[in-house]
Order: sequence, then structure tokens, then C-alpha cells
Amino acid sequence: MKWKKVSLVGVGLLGGSLGLALRSRGLAGRVVGYVRRPASLAEAVRVGAVDAATLELVEAVAEAELVVLCTPIGQMGALAEKLLPALSPGALLTDVGSVKGTVVRDLEPLSQKAGVHFVGSHPMAGSEKTGVGAARADLFADSVTVVTPTRRTDARALRAIQNLWVSVGSRVLSLSPDEHDELVSRSSHLPYLTAATLARLVLDPRRPKHQSTLCANGFRDTTRVASGSPEMWRDIALANRRPLAKALGELIRDLQRVRRLVRDGNARRIETFLQEAKARRDHWQDRRG
Repeated sequence: MKWKKVSLVGVGLLGGSLGLALRSRGLAGRVVGYVRRPASLAEAVRVGAVDAATLELVEAVAEAELVVLCTPIGQMGALAEKLLPALSPGALLTDVGSVKGTVVRDLEPLSQKAGVHFVGSHPMAGSEKTGVGAARADLFADSVTVVTPTRRTDARALRAIQNLWVSVGSRVLSLSPDEHDELVSRSSHLPYLTAATLARLVLDPRRPKHQSTLCANGFRDTTRVASGSPEMWRDIALANRRPLAKALGELIRDLQRVRRLVRDGNARRIETFLQEAKARRDHWQDRRG
């Protein structure tokens, strides 16, 4: 399927990468981006993410067949209220947000009232890097994208959004919004908060002067995602706070268990714990190919 016009509301890493993928694969006649900063106008066009960029939201989405919200989730509701009246009946709206329950509950009724079909999406293909300068046309290749239909979702709209992600190289998984949020609270949101906590703790300026010097590859790899956008992750933590709080509780219990094993010098149980962790990760890595 080739879209006549696709509008990207937000042209950062994900929006920019989607624009690059659509344009490089010839999947859209025209890709237009909405950006918030004047400096982003020329950059979005220069890197090839869009055919044109504008600071005017209504201008960006006018006559679009497909609009993709690529902003922090805390901004999506207000933006949707502004842009929906400018869309033609039957247009499609999706997003790339990492939390689906609140987004779907907010945007689905607004879209239906406007005669627009909304289907929630979450491409699992992010990075700690931000901005359109970090965008890549192959970001979604071999990734998984979750779509989150409800009983109110239009079947043709769902197929079109599924085809969108397949067309840029992703594999599509369909989950309910709540099931999605519970699973990603552990696999995505918990690792970020863990990395952020570790970076904040270890790199506290009150530590001895050589502390950061002794942070090598293991520390770098473990804390990589802590360099992500604080604004984006703040919104994610708030929007998914109940599943995330539960996941944090599970992690704290396991850390307390490890603490007891270390404190007691229980070599056998420490090794068993580490063997289980290695086996589970190795199995996961092998399945990923």
C-alpha cells in the first residue's frame, strides 16, 4: 500500500526513522512533519526524514491519509484535540507511544467523535539517542511492533496499521492495551529506571574522585538507556505507574534476596542465582537469533 500523504507529529528518532523508511521504500507520495522548534525545520528536511516540515500543526496534517503521533505521550491528548478537526473522515491515526492504556483511552473516543480511525502502536525499536539526527531508515528492520486494538477498532484500519509496520520491516504482535502495558513495564520501563538509578548512584559527585574512572564497559552497557530523554521517560513512568510500581517491587524483592546471599557468604546459592540468570538470558538471546 502506498500512502498519498503521511503526517508525522514529531520528527525525532522514531518519527524521523519512520519518515526515512517510508521515503526510502517509496511507501508515501509525501511525508510532512510537524516540529516545535524553528531549528528543526531545515534539519528534518536535510536528513531526508520528510518532504516538508512546518511549525503549524493543522497545516502538517491537512489532507493526510495517515497521521502518526511521535511525541512524548504526555503531549498526545492535547495535540490530538487540535489536529483531529482538520482530518478528513476515515483518516487513520496511530502513535508510537511506549504506554498504551492511557493513550488508547484518551485518543480512541476523540478519534471516533471526529470520524477518524485510531489504532495504538508501539514499535519496540528505540534508542537512548534523541533527535532526527539519530534517525535511521532501518531502525524498524527485524523489530517487533505491538498494535493494541480494542472492541471498537475498525478492522480495515487495523489491517492498514499492521501493514504500515510490516512495510518498514517490523514484525507485528497484537495485544490488548493493558496486557501490553504490564509486559513492557518489566521489559522496557523497569530496565530504564534501573539504569537511571544505577547511574545516579554510582556517578554521584560525592563519590571518591576515581569512582567514574573505574566505570568501564560493563557499567557503560548496563546504564546505556539512562541517557534517554528524561521528558519522555517521565511521561512513561507516570502513565504506566501501576504496572511499573509492581515491577519495581518485584525487582526490589530479588535485590534484597541477593543482598542476603552476599551478606551471608552463601557461595552455592549465589552461583545458582547467577547460573539461572545466565541461562535465561542466553536462551532469550538464542531465540532472537
